[in-house]
Amino acid sequence: MRRVLSLAVAALLLADAPAGALDLTGDFVQGGLVAGRTQPGAQVRLGDRRVPVAPDGRFIIGFGRDAPATLRLTVQPPGGGAPQSRTLSIAGRTYKVQRIDGLPKRKVTPLAPDMKRIRRERKLITDVRAKAGPEALFSSGFQWPAKGRISGVFGSQRILNGEPRRPHNGIDVAAPPGTPVRAMADGLVALVHPGMFFAGKTVMLDHGLGLTSVYIHLRETSVAEGELVLKGQQIGEIGMTGRATGPHLHWGVSWFNTHLDPALLVGDPPG
Repeated sequence: MRRVLSLAVAALLLADAPAGALDLTGDFVQGGLVAGRTQPGAQVRLGDRRVPVAPDGRFIIGFGRDAPATLRLTVQPPGGGAPQSRTLSIAGRTYKVQRIDGLPKRKVTPLAPDMKRIRRERKLITDVRAKAGPEALFSSGFQWPAKGRISGVFGSQRILNGEPRRPHNGIDVAAPPGTPVRAMADGLVALVHPGMFFAGKTVMLDHGLGLTSVYIHLRETSVAEGELVLKGQQIGEIGMTGRATGPHLHWGVSWFNTHLDPALLVGDPPG
Protein backbone atom coordinates (compact mmCIF):
# COMPACT_ATOMS: atom_id res chain seq x y z
CA MET A 1 0.00 0.00 0.00
CA ARG A 2 1.45 3.36 -1.04
CA ARG A 3 1.47 6.04 1.64
CA VAL A 4 -0.55 9.08 0.62
CA LEU A 5 0.66 12.57 1.49
CA SER A 6 -1.95 15.18 2.38
CA LEU A 7 -0.13 18.49 2.20
CA ALA A 8 -2.80 19.97 4.43
CA VAL A 9 -1.73 17.49 7.13
CA ALA A 10 1.92 17.94 6.22
CA ALA A 11 1.55 21.69 6.66
CA LEU A 12 0.23 21.13 10.17
CA LEU A 13 3.03 18.70 10.98
CA LEU A 14 5.60 21.24 9.86
CA ALA A 15 3.96 24.20 11.57
CA ASP A 16 5.76 23.58 14.86
CA ALA A 17 9.17 22.88 13.33
CA PRO A 18 11.89 24.64 15.34
CA ALA A 19 13.63 27.58 13.69
CA GLY A 20 16.63 26.44 11.68
CA ALA A 21 15.35 22.89 11.28
CA LEU A 22 14.93 21.20 7.91
CA ASP A 23 11.82 19.05 8.00
CA LEU A 24 10.53 16.93 5.12
CA THR A 25 7.47 14.73 4.79
CA GLY A 26 5.94 12.95 1.81
CA ASP A 27 6.59 10.22 -0.77
CA PHE A 28 10.29 9.72 -1.47
CA VAL A 29 9.56 7.67 -4.57
CA GLN A 30 9.60 8.24 -8.32
CA GLY A 31 6.53 10.38 -9.07
CA GLY A 32 6.27 11.54 -5.46
CA LEU A 33 5.78 14.95 -3.86
CA VAL A 34 7.42 16.07 -0.61
CA ALA A 35 6.60 19.06 1.62
CA GLY A 36 9.36 20.81 3.52
CA ARG A 37 9.99 23.65 5.91
CA THR A 38 13.11 25.61 6.76
CA GLN A 39 13.96 29.07 8.05
CA PRO A 40 12.05 31.94 6.42
CA GLY A 41 14.34 33.64 3.93
CA ALA A 42 16.49 30.56 3.34
CA GLN A 43 17.46 29.49 -0.18
CA VAL A 44 16.74 25.89 -1.16
CA ARG A 45 18.10 23.88 -4.09
CA LEU A 46 17.28 20.37 -5.28
CA GLY A 47 20.31 19.37 -7.30
CA ASP A 48 20.82 22.33 -9.64
CA ARG A 49 17.21 23.58 -9.39
CA ARG A 50 16.35 26.50 -7.17
CA VAL A 51 13.24 25.73 -5.10
CA PRO A 52 10.77 28.55 -4.31
CA VAL A 53 10.24 29.07 -0.59
CA ALA A 54 7.11 30.66 0.90
CA PRO A 55 7.52 33.56 3.35
CA ASP A 56 7.00 31.18 6.29
CA GLY A 57 9.77 28.84 5.08
CA ARG A 58 7.57 26.14 3.53
CA PHE A 59 8.35 24.58 0.17
CA ILE A 60 7.63 21.52 -1.96
CA ILE A 61 9.81 19.31 -4.17
CA GLY A 62 8.90 16.59 -6.66
CA PHE A 63 10.54 13.55 -8.21
CA GLY A 64 9.94 12.48 -11.81
CA ARG A 65 9.11 9.09 -13.28
CA ASP A 66 12.80 8.28 -13.81
CA ALA A 67 14.30 10.19 -10.88
CA PRO A 68 17.74 8.92 -9.82
CA ALA A 69 18.21 6.85 -6.68
CA THR A 70 19.61 9.85 -4.79
CA LEU A 71 19.24 13.62 -4.99
CA ARG A 72 20.97 16.33 -2.98
CA LEU A 73 18.87 18.96 -1.19
CA THR A 74 20.79 22.04 -0.04
CA VAL A 75 19.60 24.87 2.19
CA GLN A 76 21.47 28.16 2.50
CA PRO A 77 20.41 29.94 5.72
CA PRO A 78 19.45 33.62 5.47
CA GLY A 79 22.25 36.05 6.22
CA GLY A 80 25.02 33.61 5.37
CA GLY A 81 26.33 30.73 7.42
CA ALA A 82 27.17 27.17 6.49
CA PRO A 83 24.72 25.53 4.09
CA GLN A 84 22.86 22.43 5.22
CA SER A 85 22.73 19.47 2.84
CA ARG A 86 20.80 16.24 2.85
CA THR A 87 21.02 13.30 0.48
CA LEU A 88 17.52 12.08 -0.37
CA SER A 89 16.96 8.43 -1.23
CA ILE A 90 14.33 8.01 -3.96
CA ALA A 91 12.65 4.60 -4.30
CA GLY A 92 12.33 3.20 -7.81
CA ARG A 93 9.19 1.78 -9.39
CA THR A 94 8.19 -0.71 -12.06
CA TYR A 95 5.82 0.64 -14.68
CA LYS A 96 3.15 -1.03 -16.80
CA VAL A 97 2.98 -1.17 -20.59
CA GLN A 98 -0.25 0.23 -22.05
CA ARG A 99 -1.33 -0.47 -25.64
CA ILE A 100 -3.88 1.78 -27.32
CA ASP A 101 -5.11 0.90 -30.82
CA GLY A 102 -7.67 2.44 -33.13
CA LEU A 103 -6.29 5.98 -33.06
CA PRO A 104 -6.41 8.01 -36.29
CA LYS A 105 -3.02 7.77 -37.98
CA ARG A 106 -2.65 11.56 -38.00
CA LYS A 107 -3.03 11.62 -34.20
CA VAL A 108 -0.11 9.19 -33.86
CA THR A 109 2.15 10.59 -36.60
CA PRO A 110 1.12 14.24 -37.16
CA LEU A 111 1.68 16.03 -40.46
CA ALA A 112 4.19 18.88 -40.75
CA PRO A 113 1.53 21.62 -40.42
CA ASP A 114 0.17 19.82 -37.35
CA MET A 115 3.61 19.93 -35.73
CA LYS A 116 3.71 23.74 -35.88
CA ARG A 117 0.40 23.84 -34.05
CA ILE A 118 1.52 21.18 -31.56
CA ARG A 119 4.68 23.14 -30.71
CA ARG A 120 2.64 26.32 -30.11
CA GLU A 121 0.25 24.48 -27.83
CA ARG A 122 3.03 22.73 -25.92
CA LYS A 123 4.61 26.13 -25.24
CA LEU A 124 1.37 27.36 -23.69
CA ILE A 125 1.52 24.45 -21.24
CA THR A 126 5.25 24.70 -20.51
CA ASP A 127 4.89 28.45 -19.90
CA VAL A 128 2.29 27.77 -17.19
CA ARG A 129 4.51 25.10 -15.61
CA ALA A 130 7.51 27.44 -15.56
CA LYS A 131 5.80 29.82 -13.15
CA ALA A 132 5.80 29.58 -9.37
CA GLY A 133 2.95 31.34 -7.60
CA PRO A 134 4.12 32.60 -4.17
CA GLU A 135 1.18 31.21 -2.18
CA ALA A 136 0.65 27.57 -1.18
CA LEU A 137 -2.93 27.47 -2.44
CA PHE A 138 -2.87 23.66 -2.27
CA SER A 139 -2.67 23.65 1.54
CA SER A 140 -6.33 22.64 1.86
CA GLY A 141 -5.35 19.24 0.45
CA PHE A 142 -6.27 17.22 -2.63
CA GLN A 143 -9.14 15.17 -4.04
CA TRP A 144 -9.91 13.10 -7.13
CA PRO A 145 -11.21 15.38 -9.91
CA ALA A 146 -13.72 12.87 -11.32
CA LYS A 147 -15.42 9.55 -10.66
CA GLY A 148 -15.01 6.69 -13.12
CA ARG A 149 -12.95 3.71 -14.21
CA ILE A 150 -9.18 4.15 -14.11
CA SER A 151 -8.15 3.47 -17.71
CA GLY A 152 -4.58 4.75 -17.62
CA VAL A 153 -1.96 5.06 -14.88
CA PHE A 154 1.08 7.23 -14.33
CA GLY A 155 4.37 6.16 -15.85
CA SER A 156 3.08 3.40 -18.13
CA GLN A 157 4.91 2.97 -21.43
CA ARG A 158 2.50 3.96 -24.19
CA ILE A 159 2.31 1.93 -27.41
CA LEU A 160 -0.03 3.72 -29.83
CA ASN A 161 -1.24 1.78 -32.87
CA GLY A 162 1.76 -0.50 -32.33
CA GLU A 163 4.32 2.34 -32.12
CA PRO A 164 6.18 3.04 -28.83
CA ARG A 165 5.63 6.58 -27.55
CA ARG A 166 6.44 8.63 -24.46
CA PRO A 167 5.38 7.28 -21.07
CA HIS A 168 1.99 8.35 -19.77
CA ASN A 169 2.40 11.33 -17.48
CA GLY A 170 -0.91 11.29 -15.62
CA ILE A 171 -4.03 9.30 -14.81
CA ASP A 172 -6.98 8.60 -17.14
CA VAL A 173 -10.49 8.40 -15.70
CA ALA A 174 -13.06 6.93 -18.11
CA ALA A 175 -16.66 8.07 -17.59
CA PRO A 176 -19.69 9.10 -19.65
CA PRO A 177 -19.56 12.43 -21.51
CA GLY A 178 -20.74 15.26 -19.31
CA THR A 179 -19.43 13.76 -16.06
CA PRO A 180 -18.30 16.68 -13.86
CA VAL A 181 -14.58 17.43 -13.61
CA ARG A 182 -13.59 19.20 -10.40
CA ALA A 183 -10.49 21.05 -9.18
CA MET A 184 -8.13 18.74 -7.31
CA ALA A 185 -7.18 21.61 -4.95
CA ASP A 186 -7.55 25.35 -4.56
CA GLY A 187 -5.82 27.18 -7.37
CA LEU A 188 -5.79 29.93 -9.99
CA VAL A 189 -7.01 29.11 -13.48
CA ALA A 190 -3.84 29.57 -15.52
CA LEU A 191 -5.01 28.31 -18.91
CA VAL A 192 -8.28 27.55 -20.68
CA HIS A 193 -7.94 26.33 -24.28
CA PRO A 194 -10.82 25.61 -26.67
CA GLY A 195 -9.15 22.69 -28.42
CA MET A 196 -5.55 21.49 -28.69
CA PHE A 197 -4.40 18.95 -31.30
CA PHE A 198 -3.63 16.22 -28.77
CA ALA A 199 -5.28 17.50 -25.58
CA GLY A 200 -8.56 18.88 -26.91
CA LYS A 201 -10.34 21.27 -24.56
CA THR A 202 -7.98 21.94 -21.67
CA VAL A 203 -7.89 23.59 -18.25
CA MET A 204 -4.74 24.19 -16.18
CA LEU A 205 -4.64 25.27 -12.53
CA ASP A 206 -1.74 26.91 -10.69
CA HIS A 207 -1.67 25.71 -7.06
CA GLY A 208 1.40 27.69 -6.04
CA LEU A 209 5.11 27.07 -5.41
CA GLY A 210 5.49 25.39 -8.82
CA LEU A 211 2.61 22.91 -8.46
CA THR A 212 0.15 22.76 -11.38
CA SER A 213 -2.58 20.42 -12.58
CA VAL A 214 -3.98 19.85 -16.07
CA TYR A 215 -7.36 18.44 -17.18
CA ILE A 216 -7.70 17.49 -20.86
CA HIS A 217 -10.06 15.91 -23.44
CA LEU A 218 -12.90 17.94 -21.90
CA ARG A 219 -16.27 18.29 -23.58
CA GLU A 220 -16.91 21.65 -21.93
CA THR A 221 -15.00 24.07 -19.69
CA SER A 222 -16.73 26.18 -17.03
CA VAL A 223 -14.02 28.53 -15.71
CA ALA A 224 -12.08 31.52 -17.01
CA GLU A 225 -8.39 32.34 -16.89
CA GLY A 226 -7.46 34.29 -13.77
CA GLU A 227 -10.34 32.87 -11.74
CA LEU A 228 -9.68 31.50 -8.24
CA VAL A 229 -11.28 28.08 -7.81
CA LEU A 230 -11.68 25.97 -4.70
CA LYS A 231 -11.04 22.28 -4.21
CA GLY A 232 -14.03 20.34 -5.53
CA GLN A 233 -15.38 23.19 -7.66
CA GLN A 234 -16.52 22.08 -11.11
CA ILE A 235 -14.20 23.28 -13.87
CA GLY A 236 -15.51 21.27 -16.83
CA GLU A 237 -17.03 18.05 -18.14
CA ILE A 238 -15.50 14.80 -19.36
CA GLY A 239 -15.38 14.45 -23.13
CA MET A 240 -13.24 12.90 -25.87
CA THR A 241 -11.76 15.93 -27.62
CA GLY A 242 -8.22 15.78 -29.01
CA ARG A 243 -6.48 12.39 -29.20
CA ALA A 244 -8.92 10.05 -27.50
CA THR A 245 -10.63 6.77 -28.35
CA GLY A 246 -13.42 7.24 -25.83
CA PRO A 247 -14.70 9.73 -23.26
CA HIS A 248 -12.28 10.17 -20.39
CA LEU A 249 -10.37 12.71 -18.34
CA HIS A 250 -6.60 12.84 -18.49
CA TRP A 251 -5.46 14.38 -15.21
CA GLY A 252 -1.84 15.43 -14.82
CA VAL A 253 0.08 16.99 -11.92
CA SER A 254 3.49 18.63 -12.24
CA TRP A 255 6.07 20.36 -10.10
CA PHE A 256 7.42 22.79 -12.67
CA ASN A 257 8.27 20.51 -15.64
CA THR A 258 8.53 17.38 -13.48
CA HIS A 259 5.52 15.10 -13.92
CA LEU A 260 4.19 13.59 -10.68
CA ASP A 261 1.90 10.65 -9.95
CA PRO A 262 -1.50 12.10 -9.01
CA ALA A 263 -2.49 8.87 -7.24
CA LEU A 264 0.19 9.50 -4.60
CA LEU A 265 -1.68 12.66 -3.61
CA VAL A 266 -5.20 11.26 -3.31
CA GLY A 267 -5.05 7.52 -2.64
CA ASP A 268 -7.66 5.08 -3.88
CA PRO A 269 -10.27 6.42 -6.33
CA PRO A 270 -13.79 7.12 -5.08
CA GLY A 271 -16.32 4.30 -5.38
